[in-house]
Amino acid sequence: MPTELIHLWSDNAAASLAIWLFVLVLAMYLGRSQSHALLQALARSIYRSARLGARALSRAQQQLRERNRAVLQSAGEQQLQRAIEREFVRVNSIITRDLAHYPSLHRQISDTVSKIEKDYEAAIDTPPMPPAWVEVVETVAAIPRSGDAAVAKILDKIHETVESAQAESLQAYQKSSQVSHKLLSRMQPLWRKLDGDLADVKQRVDSLEDRASVIDGFMTEYRAIRSGAQEAMARLTSSSLTQFFVSALVLIIAVFGGLINFQLIAMPMSEMVGGTSYIGAMKTSDIAALVIIMVEIAMGLFLLESLRITHLFPMIGSMDDKMRRRMVWITFTILTVLATIEASLAYMRDLLALDREALKQSLAGASVVEANFRWIPSVGQMVMGFVLPFALAFVAIPLESFIQSTRTVLGMFAEATLKVLAVVCRLLGAVVQQMVRFIIHLYDLVIMVPLAFERWISAGRARMAKSNDSRTEPGLDYSEV
Repeated sequence: MPTELIHLWSDNAAASLAIWLFVLVLAMYLGRSQSHALLQALARSIYRSARLGARALSRAQQQLRERNRAVLQSAGEQQLQRAIEREFVRVNSIITRDLAHYPSLHRQISDTVSKIEKDYEAAIDTPPMPPAWVEVVETVAAIPRSGDAAVAKILDKIHETVESAQAESLQAYQKSSQVSHKLLSRMQPLWRKLDGDLADVKQRVDSLEDRASVIDGFMTEYRAIRSGAQEAMARLTSSSLTQFFVSALVLIIAVFGGLINFQLIAMPMSEMVGGTSYIGAMKTSDIAALVIIMVEIAMGLFLLESLRITHLFPMIGSMDDKMRRRMVWITFTILTVLATIEASLAYMRDLLALDREALKQSLAGASVVEANFRWIPSVGQMVMGFVLPFALAFVAIPLESFIQSTRTVLGMFAEATLKVLAVVCRLLGAVVQQMVRFIIHLYDLVIMVPLAFERWISAGRARMAKSNDSRTEPGLDYSEV
């Protein structure tokens, strides 16, 4: 059929192809305007659709950004609220523990100050005042003796009396000073006790000031998050990404720990449950071992929820204290029982491994050698079987952090995806528009010969029309030329 079409016009293939090319160019030339209109309409529709899609994606991205911002802000507020509540609880405990006996301490300080004031008043050093007659005696003693023996004797007697009175006064003053010194020395332990009490009060007040400064920092950050400050939101985003990767790493470590735990109890469970029974494609013993591990993780999660360390189940956290304490003891007891069961299974695994090794040696004809210090790996496996359930119980902490941060990370990823799709839609519309322009120019390139003739004819007609217009211009009489 294609050969017949090629030789439709002539038996010469070249001539027939030339005729077909002429017909094609002629058809393209005749349908040029319609083809251009069709291509331009197609380009406009694709471009507008792409722009509309990009605008819709940008609007969805903006809504998702606001939603992510609200979720991140709410998570930051809840985290800071819990931190502030913990700080207030610590402040309350400090006040209850350290400052509850402040009234008695204040009373002790007041009593100490009263004793110090009383001793200080009693220890005031007041020098004795000279008697009033001393001035009279000194005046009489200053009378000149005038050589009279009786007068001299009287004056000497007066002088001795004055000196004796002064000595007695000095002795009384020294005795009073000794009493004052004793009172002052008795004040020294009171001063030390008062200084110790004041230092104790200062230390407790300083601890309250430290807690208050921490609360002030939390409140400042809380206000920044409430106001939607850019720096605060950037810190929350960075913290969320850090929590995501760190919690993911811890969960991976927990998965490896769970695998080790599974290997410890899988073989003895096959002896207990039966190694030949299957549920689907898995052994019943493997499923039983996985169930034990999952129950241990669930009990650990409920234990941490009851202790209000995690907040995955608000119903558990909203229980009254008595019910929560009961749940703590119940979950801890179940976890301890499961850990004990795992320790016994781990010991049973070691015994089974020892029996299999002895069986292999006996089948091989070798004598069974009693292994020394066989109890060391047995004890090690028992300890691992008992400790690993409690270690897996704490997987609830990174699990909560991973769940909370995953929402933010997925929101950021979805936002970036929508942004990229919007850019791709805009780029697609621009590329299609330029491609259509290129196709139009290529179309005109194919029919450039008819277009050249058309332009040549149009230019000739334009020159003729211009010439005719210039000849028929008013004010000129061509008959006189």
